[in-house]
Amino acid sequence: MILVTGGLGMIGAQTARALVDLGQEVVVTAYRRTEVPSFLDGKVVVESLDVTDRDAFLALGKRYPVTGIVHLAGTIPGEDAVDYFRTDLTGLLNALDAARAWGVRRFAVASSIGVYIGRPEIPWQEELSLVNAEYPHLIIAFKKAVEPLVTHSLQGTGIQPVLLRIGGTWGPLMDPESPFNPIPACVSAVRRGETPRPIYADDGGDNCYAPDTGRAIALLMTAETLQHDTYNVSNGRRSTNREVVDALRAAIPDARLDVIPGRQFGPGDDPYLDITRLTKETGFAPRYDVATALADYLSWRATNPR
Repeated sequence: MILVTGGLGMIGAQTARALVDLGQEVVVTAYRRTEVPSFLDGKVVVESLDVTDRDAFLALGKRYPVTGIVHLAGTIPGEDAVDYFRTDLTGLLNALDAARAWGVRRFAVASSIGVYIGRPEIPWQEELSLVNAEYPHLIIAFKKAVEPLVTHSLQGTGIQPVLLRIGGTWGPLMDPESPFNPIPACVSAVRRGETPRPIYADDGGDNCYAPDTGRAIALLMTAETLQHDTYNVSNGRRSTNREVVDALRAAIPDARLDVIPGRQFGPGDDPYLDITRLTKETGFAPRYDVATALADYLSWRATNPR
């Protein structure tokens, strides 16, 4: 049985779904969000858990034969950076304690594409050394710190760490007004008959549809062997706002879109993740391009608020 913390969030729910599709038994934890999406209803065990409660976390091992952990639970920073770091670090350390107490096979944890900031080479590959840089968000700073904390904590335990450098992900269950990806907010405005904020046609970057992200993580958790501890998780391609606009107009011909030619900040390359390692070791290949992802998302949003 595999435990997915934050398992009712966007990436966690899709990871749980993919694990079930691969024949795994899955228990997911949730804290603030308790509504089970339709695609998981009756297929997973749901446990209410505050991951900062160490005793409650460890007690799960008395009820379930957990053999692997995917730690995706996390919070959104407020004004107090120390409070954010304390909360998410406590949850991480409790998850690591549980992994060691239960003797799981693998412990996967969410890192971020943002850890590569400062590297000029594109696409970004796992072999690149990380550099000191100014990070645009506290979450990225924390994710960079997570990587050595996890690998050092699991040294000598026989538990394989799997550092998931997750690319730009969007899809079902994402906050439609999230600042981390413009696509859901754009879709929401179009569905309301409004004109979304202006976008530059040739801006873009790493945009992976959540079901693909979840399936990649599930394949990493179930692969017979892994040759590395760090994996880029995305679709391995750069997409542009122009592709999103074209797909939206094909699906909703009367969509009002304010598209500005070119790029907002002039010539340049938008970073994206190389997934050669992921593909070679798990056989992963993305199932969604921009058009098919948008069609699926529009279908989902027709009956779901987020």
